[in-house]
Amino acid sequence: MPHLIEVAFKGNRKDFFLWDPDELPPMKSAVIVDADRGEDLGFVYALGDLAAKRNAGVPHGYAATGGVATKKARRLATDDEVRRAKELRAEDEVARRKAMERVIANQLTMKLSDAEWQWDRKKLTLYFTAEKRIDFRTLVRELASMFRTRIELKQIGVRDEAKRLDGIGRCGRQYCSASWLPELRPVNLGVAKDQRLSLNPSQISGACGRLMCCLRYEHEFYVQSRKRFPKEGKTIKTKRGEEKVIANDIFRERVMLRGEDGEQRIILLTDLRAEAEEVGAPLPAVAAAVATVVEVETELEQDFAEATIDSSQEIEPQDGGADSDVAATSEDGEERRPHRRRGRRGGRRNRSGRGRPDGGSPEGGPAGGSPGNE
Repeated sequence: MPHLIEVAFKGNRKDFFLWDPDELPPMKSAVIVDADRGEDLGFVYALGDLAAKRNAGVPHGYAATGGVATKKARRLATDDEVRRAKELRAEDEVARRKAMERVIANQLTMKLSDAEWQWDRKKLTLYFTAEKRIDFRTLVRELASMFRTRIELKQIGVRDEAKRLDGIGRCGRQYCSASWLPELRPVNLGVAKDQRLSLNPSQISGACGRLMCCLRYEHEFYVQSRKRFPKEGKTIKTKRGEEKVIANDIFRERVMLRGEDGEQRIILLTDLRAEAEEVGAPLPAVAAAVATVVEVETELEQDFAEATIDSSQEIEPQDGGADSDVAATSEDGEERRPHRRRGRRGGRRNRSGRGRPDGGSPEGGPAGGSPGNE
């Protein structure tokens, strides 16, 4: 039985492969693997039981979708092949700059974030961000003629861009998305409100300009911890009579109370429960165990949504170049509203062209829009 291994590539991209030899490759060793119509070089990231566990939990795994890994890791890479791969990585930025020149020349509203050559130079993948769909067919023809290889344009979101480019966050540590976070899930302002944080976007946003990922994976800890405390604003009975809960400190396990005479005091949660039991008004018990930060960080949920843009097409080779495949896919974890075409006031009512057998518009033009926006 072949072994399952996980291999890491440039930009925190990972995939699972089958390893036929009985002896597993060393961790972080360079291996040659099957790629899109060729070969690629990556580094071993996980082996054995760890690779099987990750295959069942991470978004790029096959077990969650009911599939199995079919691509194979062929062999260990030689020192010369590793050297060639390092030289190729140095050419990625050159390719990105040349491609960006063509983007500007074609007046396209897109930002090329990164470029990645396949190890055998049979494909060049360009990652870009854009606010809307782009008609880049002319651009791909020019790039295929310039680089004489197959071109793949892949649209990603700003969170995926930060994950791919990596960096240091305001906490002084590596981005969570690039270091350990298994998937990028949407983060809304509600989680910041639940954690009593400032709602100033500049204080709770990351380098990508969106709300920080840590707000999402820490949210469950705050929710479960607050269940152990009385609700803020509620009046409870203690040895001093009726007191109102002003604030809860979930980290120091303390509660701030204010009595009827206006005097405030801070008491430990355990002492407050003891006082409430003495006066015959015990606080509600929490049946569920409180989730720890480690448990929340290692939780792998499977509701990640990927939106794929329908812009795949085949481009004929030019000037003797190789075949060029055009594929634009969205890897953004953000929630997107479906694209809706709005008409004139009143919607589709009282349209003269409604129900026409040829499907044309009332003005007599074609039914669809421009080819790049559909």
